[in-house]
Amino acid sequence: MEELFNNENAQESSPLAKGGADGEPAASASEQLAALSAEKDQQFAAWQRTQADFANFRRRTEQERVELVLSAEASLIRELLPVLDDMERALGGLPPELRGLTWVEGVLIIQRKFRAALDLHGLSPIEALGKDFDPYEHEAIVSEGEPGEAKVVTGELQKGYRLHDRVLRPTLVKVGQPIKSKSE
Repeated sequence: MEELFNNENAQESSPLAKGGADGEPAASASEQLAALSAEKDQQFAAWQRTQADFANFRRRTEQERVELVLSAEASLIRELLPVLDDMERALGGLPPELRGLTWVEGVLIIQRKFRAALDLHGLSPIEALGKDFDPYEHEAIVSEGEPGEAKVVTGELQKGYRLHDRVLRPTLVKVGQPIKSKSE
């Protein structure tokens, strides 16, 4: 019985059942429903924003992880490029009579494997000879001809490389005028 009495008192003291605290009439059921619906919509919109923020966070975190891996890979390969240059220079100047020696063949195999490993990680040489000078891929060390004229790469002083379509090291080049054919 006491429980029933407490429930009745609780219902009567509710501002919705009795009216507002300052004597306003009680809100109708449709007004209550509209208020609850608006609150539900606000909560749902907040939840959707949180979900979108989390999806953006995951995407951004994944992109940062990929960039970190690529940066570490580029840093390591950049440190290995002088070794590759020295190996290519040493083997490029090798006299033909030494090419048949077993140890020289072994070094050539090591060079090919080293080069293949770098290629596997996305390293590719920048082709320069005979191409138009491109300041994004080439660094002009020597220039022949008049300033301001169109330039073509006429010599390669140090090979340049790309790593995954980004220039890792520009090619050091000699630039000059394009060679004109006799018909011009």
